[in-house]
Amino acid sequence: MNKHIIFDDTEIAFALKSDSELERAYFLFKMISIEPLVRIGTAATNFAIKAKLPVEGLIRATVFDHFCGGVNEENCLPVIDKMYEKGVSSVLDYSVEGKESEEEFDAALKITLKIINFADDRKSIPIAVFKPSGFGRIALFEKIGAKKTLTVKEEEEWSRIKDRFDAVSKAAKEKDVLLLIDAEESWMQDAADNLITDLMRKYNTEKAIVFNTLQMYRHDRLDFLKQQHALAKIEGFYLGYKLVRGAYMEKENERAEKLGYPTPICDSKQATDLNFNAGIAYVLEHLDDIAIFNGTHNENSSYLLMDLMAEKGIENSDKRVWFGQLYGMSDHISFNLSNFGYNVAKYVPFGPVKDVMPYLIRRAEENTSVAGQTGRELNLLSKEKKRRKQL
Repeated sequence: MNKHIIFDDTEIAFALKSDSELERAYFLFKMISIEPLVRIGTAATNFAIKAKLPVEGLIRATVFDHFCGGVNEENCLPVIDKMYEKGVSSVLDYSVEGKESEEEFDAALKITLKIINFADDRKSIPIAVFKPSGFGRIALFEKIGAKKTLTVKEEEEWSRIKDRFDAVSKAAKEKDVLLLIDAEESWMQDAADNLITDLMRKYNTEKAIVFNTLQMYRHDRLDFLKQQHALAKIEGFYLGYKLVRGAYMEKENERAEKLGYPTPICDSKQATDLNFNAGIAYVLEHLDDIAIFNGTHNENSSYLLMDLMAEKGIENSDKRVWFGQLYGMSDHISFNLSNFGYNVAKYVPFGPVKDVMPYLIRRAEENTSVAGQTGRELNLLSKEKKRRKQL
């Protein structure tokens, strides 16, 4: 096997797609590749939803069904079961964003606990996930990160946030389900990091259960990883990290410029890539202490992890190493990796159509802005369409 061409195998990549699903995927990525169209489509969709126009059916049949598993967790089961037949696991991601009330935070906790219970008796769902801002206000995370004094009311609010984090971590440990905690903007991340480190101390006693997320477009994250490793060695607990490049670059740079502090973001795409790959290499050097979820759509970074595993004699199926991509994207990476026995999981977003729209719009905008990503998807879909016509 020439490993360095495995991601070109479109027969394996798209085996689960019918001809009509293949055509829909091609159409969607073609639309996403046209930046003005994404802007117009975003504005029109937002307007239609706010005006309560009957567009939900259209959204559901196109972009929603391509990038989301369903409107609730049970609704996602056909997608989950189908992917698991090909060895690809699922991470159910309740992708409702921008909530602010205690009732909404408690509802997100309830859904996350439900997902962990749902995953308990299903090998196809070995991992759960949540966003810190799903469990508490970003402004409060920010205030704590800035080391400002909290009011009595805020202290009580923070205590409730800590209880929510603890409840899902405890349930994950009891059910032996890995728990990924997503990263967000740098100005709220310090408070989240400290909270997650406490959870690792408490629950990562035999192996990594709780995973923090490192956005490697931040130039300080490699040092943070090394500092956390030193701490964990001294105190005797395991680390789990999801490595991603990052999702808030424009927002981070704009805020840094506006408030007059140095941007936390690497100064180039190349520097980010080097930082990300250095993170992978560091974890693989210390796999006895740190587990990794390699969350990337970048083929070179995926090949790097495969190479390092081979060099160090680490089995493809070693449970301390996971590869992850988003549902609806990079099937050529996910399904070809699983075909060679690697642990692979797709993030499967779900939620009511109108509530998931901010997530879907961000997906479209990110695909437009990532150079080469959409073009690669289109090339592979086109190649598979031709292959099928020749059969």
